[in-house]
Amino acid sequence: MKPVLALVGRPNVGKSTLFNRLTKSRDAIVADFAGLTRDRHYGNGKQGRQEFIVIDTGGFEPDASAGIYKEMAKQTQQAVAEADIVIFVVDARGGLSAQDHDIAKYLRKIGKPTLLVANKAEGMLEGIQLTEFYELGLGEVIAISAAHGQGTRGLVELAFESLHLSDEPEETEDDPSVIKLAVAGRPNVGKSTLINTWLGEERLVAFDMPGTTRDAISVPFEKQGQKFELIDTAGLRRKGKVFEAIEKFSVVKTLQAIESANVVLLLLDAEQGVTDQDAHIAGYALESGRAMVLAVNKWDAVDEYQRQLVQRSIENRLPFLSFANMHFVSAKKRQGLGPVWASIVQAHKAAMCKMSTPILTRLLLEAVQFQSPQRGGMFRPKLRYAHQGGMNPPVIVVHGNSLEHVTDTYKRFLEGRFRKAFNLSGTPLRIEMKTSTNPFADKESS
Repeated sequence: MKPVLALVGRPNVGKSTLFNRLTKSRDAIVADFAGLTRDRHYGNGKQGRQEFIVIDTGGFEPDASAGIYKEMAKQTQQAVAEADIVIFVVDARGGLSAQDHDIAKYLRKIGKPTLLVANKAEGMLEGIQLTEFYELGLGEVIAISAAHGQGTRGLVELAFESLHLSDEPEETEDDPSVIKLAVAGRPNVGKSTLINTWLGEERLVAFDMPGTTRDAISVPFEKQGQKFELIDTAGLRRKGKVFEAIEKFSVVKTLQAIESANVVLLLLDAEQGVTDQDAHIAGYALESGRAMVLAVNKWDAVDEYQRQLVQRSIENRLPFLSFANMHFVSAKKRQGLGPVWASIVQAHKAAMCKMSTPILTRLLLEAVQFQSPQRGGMFRPKLRYAHQGGMNPPVIVVHGNSLEHVTDTYKRFLEGRFRKAFNLSGTPLRIEMKTSTNPFADKESS
C-alpha cells in the first residue's frame, strides 16, 4: 500500500503550496490569505519508484468548538487518523505561535509519527531563527521552502526513513487467477450489505450509520469456479459488543483499495442519485485505469419517476464511464445480483485482453479507409500500424506521421472500432500516438 502523508498546521503556513510541490500539480488552491483550504484534499506523489498519497488540510485549531473552524478541525483530525506520518508545517518567517503549541500538544498526545517542518525558510536555512521551534517538543526542525522547492525531496526521504521505507517499492507477485474486486462508493450505499449477501453470511457487520469503517477488509470468495478477493471499503468492525463509529469514511482506504484491485464495482444509491463524491471516486478509478462495473442499489425503494432521474443523472455526471456495464439491484432483497457477476468477469477479461499486432493494424487501416483523420495545417496525419502497449488497462500504440494533429474526436472513433472488435466492455482503453521521426530533418535544416 502507498504510504500516506498528512500536512497539518495553522492557516497560511504554506501547506497547499507544499501539497502542490509534492504532487507536482496545482490541484490545491493556493492564495496568500489564511483559511483557504477547509476540506481535506488528496493527491498522488512519487519519488524514485515509491508512490505515496498526500492529504492537504485546512488550518488546524484543535480546541475549536464552533463554526467553520470546528469543521476544519474535524477534517484535519480525520486526515491525521488516516495518515501513516504527519508533516506539521510551521512558518519560519512568522515565528512560533500559541496555535502551534496547541497543535504540537495534540500531535504528541495521539502519538502519530510526526515531522516538524519550517516552511518559507529560503535564505535562512542555516540561521538561528529556527531554534524557537524546538520548544514544540517534536524533535528536529526541517527547514524547507515549498514555493522554491528547497528541501522538499529530503523531506520525503526522511518521511520514508521514519516509516522504514526505501524509495524502491516492494515487488509482490499476485495470483493471476484471482480477480481482486473493490466494492467502492459513498458511505451507507449498501456495500457491506452487498458483500454479506454474496457470502451468504454476516461476514461484515452492516449497520445503518454512514461512514463507520476506516480499514479496507479483504475477503476471499469463490463463485462458479472463479476465485475472487473482495475488498470492502466501508463496513463496520465489531469490537465485543461495541460499535465504533467514525464520522467520515476513510477516503485513503478507498483510494488504496481501488489501486490494488483489478475490477472496481462502483455502488450508487438510487434514493440519492449521483453526487460529487460518486463522481470523484469514479474519476479516481478511471485515472487508475481500473476496469469498472456500475451498480445502482436500493432500486426497489424508488418509483418510476425517481428511476428516470437517477438514470439521467448517471448519463450527465458520469459520461466518462460509458464503457462500464450498469445494473440495477437490491442488495437487501437479493434482486439483480446475478448479471453483476457476469459483468465483473467480463470487465476483468477485457482488461487483460491480448491483441495481436496484425489484427490491430488491419482494424486501424480499415478505420482510416472508412474515415480519414482531419488535416492539421499542411499535413494530414498518416496512421501506419498499431500494436498493444500494455494491459490492465489495455493500451494501443498507433505509429505514423504527423500524429500530433489527430483530434480527440478521431481517437474516440478509433476507440469505438477497437472496443467493438475485441469486446472491450467494462475497461478503459488508452490510445497513444507515436509519430515517426524524419531521418532527413537534420540534413534539410543544415
